[in-house]
Amino acid sequence: MADATTKHYDLIVIGGGPGGYVGAIRAAQMGLKVCCIERGKLGGVCLNWGCIPTKALLHNAELYMEAIRHGKDWGFEIDPAAVKVDWAKVIGRSRSITGTLNGGIAFLFKKNKIDHVEGHAKVLSGKTSAGPCRVQVSKADSDYYHGTGGEKTQEITADRVMIATGAAPNELPFAKSDGKTILSSYDALTIAKQPKSMVIIGSGAIGMEFAYFFNAFGTKVTVVEMLDRILPNEDEDISAAALRAFSKQGMEFKVGTMTTAIDKTATGAKVTLAQAADKTKTETIEAECVLVAIGVKGRYEGLFDEKLGLRVEKNHIWTDYKDKKEPTYQTSIPGVYAIGDCIGAPWLAHVASEEAAACVERFMGHHTLGVDYASIPGCTYCNPQIASVGMTEKQAKEKGLKYKVGKYSFKGHGKAIAVGATEGLVKIIVSEPYGEILGAHIIGEDASELIGEMGLARRVEATIEDVISTVHAHPTMHEALHEAALATEGRAVHA
Repeated sequence: MADATTKHYDLIVIGGGPGGYVGAIRAAQMGLKVCCIERGKLGGVCLNWGCIPTKALLHNAELYMEAIRHGKDWGFEIDPAAVKVDWAKVIGRSRSITGTLNGGIAFLFKKNKIDHVEGHAKVLSGKTSAGPCRVQVSKADSDYYHGTGGEKTQEITADRVMIATGAAPNELPFAKSDGKTILSSYDALTIAKQPKSMVIIGSGAIGMEFAYFFNAFGTKVTVVEMLDRILPNEDEDISAAALRAFSKQGMEFKVGTMTTAIDKTATGAKVTLAQAADKTKTETIEAECVLVAIGVKGRYEGLFDEKLGLRVEKNHIWTDYKDKKEPTYQTSIPGVYAIGDCIGAPWLAHVASEEAAACVERFMGHHTLGVDYASIPGCTYCNPQIASVGMTEKQAKEKGLKYKVGKYSFKGHGKAIAVGATEGLVKIIVSEPYGEILGAHIIGEDASELIGEMGLARRVEATIEDVISTVHAHPTMHEALHEAALATEGRAVHA
């Protein structure tokens, strides 16, 4: 037990990202005395190194593409050779935005009377008959993403602990990130000089967003994907449309291809590739730098005393969220809960926030609907954007479901033509005979906004007839959803 001067809380939240700070605020709203321990800046990876700063960079890229590459279409005579890109300002703007949002979370903590402790946390014990959970705080060391803490500063206790420490990028075992030639997604956000060429390994959301950003500003981008198509988690029709769109923008893709070696050279790196189907077929490509975007793993290094025997599965903290209909997010340690990226897929900020709120409400004994994991929207914010919710057509087929599909292209869509965004399509998969919306997939302008309608439709168990009978304003991109819905019944008007 800690001494009598040790501070005690109802809840200690470890991690101040979109899961941690939301969980802390929800607990405070319910009357709990809360402390949040964060070893870096409030907002976590999402706000500081992920969702928000990347969207700032992507908006810069969209503006540049529109003005420089498509200005003539809009009646703007812009000489590309006369346009100067201030790279430091492009990167600096994204970093300054994070500072504004850091301050916003600090304000919310103060408003909700949440104590914020800076430092590295280590769980020494869970809740037992002998006492509450014990957490040691030490100085956060310079290695923010892999550090395990320095000198101890204090020990605090709580009735419960919520782990919300997020995830860290996976690395290639034969080519660790060095911040210069071999980059992680964190490194790419602060790169001091625009590279002339770049190889990106992995074509998921992170890889494709960076591919779009660097390609837009003129970097020669080659994307390497081990599976047989880019964006392999998306519906196959969306992957095919994305390949066409981004190839047209000048990106080069090597699908069904493995990276077997990365050797640093005087001018950058030499990347050795092999075909996944036949590893004897190899080739090498050279680039100024290599960005590794092959997914993430839960971050929990140095977070628990080894004597506690934390249960871990597939590089993530185990909780009951896959085992129960109404999970509590309890870990294998009594009194200790975990939410967000550190417990596994889906690795999305909005999922972490919802899990945090559900976790708090459930251990407080409140009824909550919780997280509908079958209706989680996923978005990729390159241009054209990509968004989806529910099943892909392949998944519906594998489940043996009887279904039909409605597709609608933006090529003939009024609003899309007006704003010069005719690249893309909407695809909706519905069950037969009842018209349940099994999945919706969009590539095109405002896809990340449009997908919300389909998410809500699934959540309230609307049928495709409900979407058809909903009046959509004209002219809007939302009308494309209406047309795709009509297409499932062979009634599309503008296709």
